[in-house]
Amino acid sequence: MMGRVMTSAPTPLTETAAQLRTSTYRLVRRLRTQRIDDVSVGQFSVLVSLRAHGPHTLGELAEREHVTAPSMNRTVNCLEEAGLLERTPDTDDRRKVWIALTDEGTSLVDATDRRRDAWLVEGLAGLDAEEQEIIARAAALIRRVADR
Repeated sequence: MMGRVMTSAPTPLTETAAQLRTSTYRLVRRLRTQRIDDVSVGQFSVLVSLRAHGPHTLGELAEREHVTAPSMNRTVNCLEEAGLLERTPDTDDRRKVWIALTDEGTSLVDATDRRRDAWLVEGLAGLDAEEQEIIARAAALIRRVADR
């Protein structure tokens, strides 16, 4: 039949994968509500990327964030107008411009991280010690899967 997808019976591993996917989506949505400023998700991602990886050119930043250069330019313009990042011409190549966080941009990312961590700590505090240990082990394993 056209348009019909044939699926096999779920296995314990596929069920676990589905539960993990839906749980992480929900967790990410809840964490996103714990923000300090009204920057968009995409804008915040750029700020986090710059904090983690240092200054980038517009093209490098667009590639890292998987968007087009014109789209990244609009994002950078908004963040620059808000005082969260700055552009600095390259000293050796005047065609190249470096984009970096300002102190205000770094403070925003740090404050948002602290707020999100506090929200998570509050939620984890409601678990018993054994459950907290399971979450700690699971977090390390999820990181391994994500880094593959």
